[in-house]
Amino acid sequence: MTTLGTPLSPHATKVMLLGSGELGKEVLIALQRLGVETIAVDRYDNAPGQQVAHHARTITMSDPAQLKALIEAERPHLVVPEIEAIATPMLEELEAAGSVRVIPTARAARLTMDREGIRVLAAETLGLPTSPYKFCNSLEELQAAIDAGIGYPCIVKPVMSSSGKGQSKIDGPADVAKAWDYAMAGGRVSHGRVIVEGFIDFDYEITQLTVRSVGADGQIVTSFCDPIGHVQVSGDYVESWQPHPMHPAALEKSRQIAKAVTDNLGGQGLFGVELFVKGENVWFSEVSPRPHDTGLVTLCTQHQSEFELHARAILGLPVDTSLRNPGASAVIYGGVEAQGIVFDGVDEALRVPGTDLRLFGKPESFAKRRMGVALARAEDVDTARRNAKLAAGKVTPRQA
Repeated sequence: MTTLGTPLSPHATKVMLLGSGELGKEVLIALQRLGVETIAVDRYDNAPGQQVAHHARTITMSDPAQLKALIEAERPHLVVPEIEAIATPMLEELEAAGSVRVIPTARAARLTMDREGIRVLAAETLGLPTSPYKFCNSLEELQAAIDAGIGYPCIVKPVMSSSGKGQSKIDGPADVAKAWDYAMAGGRVSHGRVIVEGFIDFDYEITQLTVRSVGADGQIVTSFCDPIGHVQVSGDYVESWQPHPMHPAALEKSRQIAKAVTDNLGGQGLFGVELFVKGENVWFSEVSPRPHDTGLVTLCTQHQSEFELHARAILGLPVDTSLRNPGASAVIYGGVEAQGIVFDGVDEALRVPGTDLRLFGKPESFAKRRMGVALARAEDVDTARRNAKLAAGKVTPRQA
């Protein structure tokens, strides 16, 4: 039996999020609906999640000393990493000492914070199908890896980044140096190392949201959401929809791969598993041990969104991954470089049938920073995609 306390009381159930952007904000709201006391941590003040949490803390989360001091001062029951740039060895140390429980586990947070750890696990330990790849420490090593068999076209990514930052496609020798420089600028923590992947001629890519939760018998059970299709530009998601139609054999393989990876990572919570699909063939791409940006669509498609699923799973509560209706999401970019922007056209956007908006409240806008998302539910995915993009296009961020 799970017991939850009352916030701001001696018996409160306390959860600390490390990273409080738009995804963390939705997790915090889901936790608060269950009476959890929340602590939102980020690297800058007034991050979206900090605006709704009981407590807001600003530290450099990649600094082991700052991270340890904060966790020991706050004494949360659960620590939930929501971004990659965290001092994960310190989380492993604190978890090993019994000071805190990390979601899903400290090992999972460490392995998935960089592409090297999770790719080696998937391809070499678990033997899952992936694209051909090499890790490179210099421009010269990158060129040599391409020449030795990776070939063109190929994809270059920093070993640690988020939302596609630093990722680019190389079509020929003229692109190699530019791709290296872009990767060096886009990496968050681990500088000077990239992964280069051979290009897979896939039909589409999906996000398979996978939930590890406690079943009625007290054992961990694995549940799957309907597959989410998405479009990425330069590695960054711009729209997503659910459900994405798949051949039954491909769907079964996707879930087998997702279960193999998440079983190995262990713990409880929601995982976003990215996969490439061509016909009945499926390749593993990446996994995040937390809600996924493409999963924002679940706010309008599922009975329990990915954020509610994550909150319930980490608290040991039952989950329901069932679909309510088809739907889609479309990103709203900042478009301007400014602080404290305003949004025109919100009323026009919400007049599009079946739509909703999430404006994230980020204090600073950049031209390509995700500042909001339009959501649309409909009888079919094609209609939902049209309406989501239509609504997103009616919202105009501008300098105040």
